[in-house]
Amino acid sequence: MNFHEVRFPANLSFGSVGGPERRTEIVTLANGFEERNTPWEHARRRYDAGVGMRSLDDVEVLIAFFEARRGQLFGFRWKDWSDFKSCLPLSEAAFDDQLIAHGDGATRVFQLTKTYASGQATYTRPITKPVRGTVRVGVDGDPLVESVHFEVDTATGLVTLTDAPDIGAEVTAGFEFDVPVRFDTDIIQTSVASFRAGDVPRVPIVEVRV
Repeated sequence: MNFHEVRFPANLSFGSVGGPERRTEIVTLANGFEERNTPWEHARRRYDAGVGMRSLDDVEVLIAFFEARRGQLFGFRWKDWSDFKSCLPLSEAAFDDQLIAHGDGATRVFQLTKTYASGQATYTRPITKPVRGTVRVGVDGDPLVESVHFEVDTATGLVTLTDAPDIGAEVTAGFEFDVPVRFDTDIIQTSVASFRAGDVPRVPIVEVRV
C-alpha cells in the first residue's frame, strides 16, 4: 500500500477542523416511515489542514510535506487532537482503558480497538496506527511489559502476546494513536498577499482504509 509511516506536523494539525463522517441511505416509504441503512461499518474522518496555518513558515512546511507525499499518492499519519487516546484527552493512557478481547486459550494476536459508548449503544473502532512507545497491555487486571510479554506492530495495530491468555481472560489496552489519511487534493493554492490578509489555503485531508 502507498503509505508513509510519518506524521503530519502535530503543531499544524492542532488548529485544524474536522471529524468523523458517516454515510446513511434513507428511503421514505409511502406511509411516511423511513428505512435507514449504511454501507459503511466504520466512519471516515475528514479534516482541513489549512486552518492550522499561522505563518508563511507553516505554509512552507505544508508544501514540503505535500510534495514529499506526491499529493494524494501516499498516505500518512494524522494526529486528531480531539480524539487521539484510548482514554479522555486530558487523562493518561492506562493498560485497562479498553477491553479489546477475551482469551480463548490459543489466540496470541489481537487488534487494538477503541469502543465509543452512549447509553446502551456502542461502536468499536479498529486502531491501526498506534503511537510507538505509548501502548500499554494487560490481562485480567495485570499489566504486561512490552518486549517481554508482548510486541506491538505500530503499522497495523496488532498486539502479539508471548503467551495466549486463558479462556475468558480479559485482554485490555491503553494507547495513543494516529489516523491514517491522505491529501484529498492534488493542488494547493497559496498567495502571500491573501495569507497576510487573513485568508488561509484549503487543504482537505481524508481518512483511508488500511
